[in-house]
Amino acid sequence: MSEDFDQYEKGDLAFTRRSPYGTEIEAMYSGATSFMRRRYSRDLTNVDVAIIGVPFDLATSNRPGARFGPRAIRAASTQLSWARPWPWTKDPFETLNVVDFGDCVFDPGQPDTIVASVQQWYDKIIAQDVIPLTLGGDHFVTYPILKSLAAKHGPISLIHFDAHCDTWADKKGRVDHGTMFYHAANEGIVDASHSVQVGMRTVNDLDLGYTVLDALWLHDHGVEAALKIIQEKVADNPTYITFDIDFLDPACAPGTGTPVCGGFDTITAIKLLHGLQNLNLIGADVVEVAPAYDHAEITALAGATMATNLVCLMAAAKERSNK
Repeated sequence: MSEDFDQYEKGDLAFTRRSPYGTEIEAMYSGATSFMRRRYSRDLTNVDVAIIGVPFDLATSNRPGARFGPRAIRAASTQLSWARPWPWTKDPFETLNVVDFGDCVFDPGQPDTIVASVQQWYDKIIAQDVIPLTLGGDHFVTYPILKSLAAKHGPISLIHFDAHCDTWADKKGRVDHGTMFYHAANEGIVDASHSVQVGMRTVNDLDLGYTVLDALWLHDHGVEAALKIIQEKVADNPTYITFDIDFLDPACAPGTGTPVCGGFDTITAIKLLHGLQNLNLIGADVVEVAPAYDHAEITALAGATMATNLVCLMAAAKERSNK
């Protein structure tokens, strides 16, 4: 589906792309930095996947800065956008119409309105049967997204990659980036009994019914054993994948607000995502990229890589639903 596009004669595919399909080469170091050079658009007609940034970090409990994550991930994705994603055998952009929807808009001066504002933003997208792929933002942003999706699909199976369980007990009406999955389970937004948390390496004895494969378990048992448990737990339920970049070890992702030693390298994360091709996937996110603490863009590049693999999973889900 080539547009006969010459990277040295034209530019800014984010605005000039004629077809929504295919992968074209644009100079990595220039041009408008939409995610993977997809067209910026608020028109969701015939769109399969919308990339949405949520530049919010007021719920963080340690170092702030994840509000700059969406911009950093988009910029880093230009390094990946010239060819089919590795190690996938199919280009997801040949079958999916993916647009960069830009960033969610909200008023940080009215923090009590954030959940409703983000949820309303997503309601419009989900109502058009478009799958949201979110670039955070701190991990709190997943909560209003799940609320919006659950309003349509009912209780959701969650696959949660993270160094933290984010299920610490909290009082009603209060949510931060370490408590939103406590509320999501108690409110019936997430079906904890059919959800899996992977990579945890902080202490919390409260699991709320989630299946927890902590870091020691994953290091000892490996990717294939984890994938088997995940597939059995979520089955064919409506499923959401949330990927906190601190799932990776700080050596692979220093640019995050709450890094925790003992994590995983990027190839382990790629193998995990690549193995989840039989899901009823209704949405996903990559969160907690905080570029102020990054070095040589390695965290932003890791975030862009995980987000690109999530697009590939969405293409696999579409192919599976069409059979």
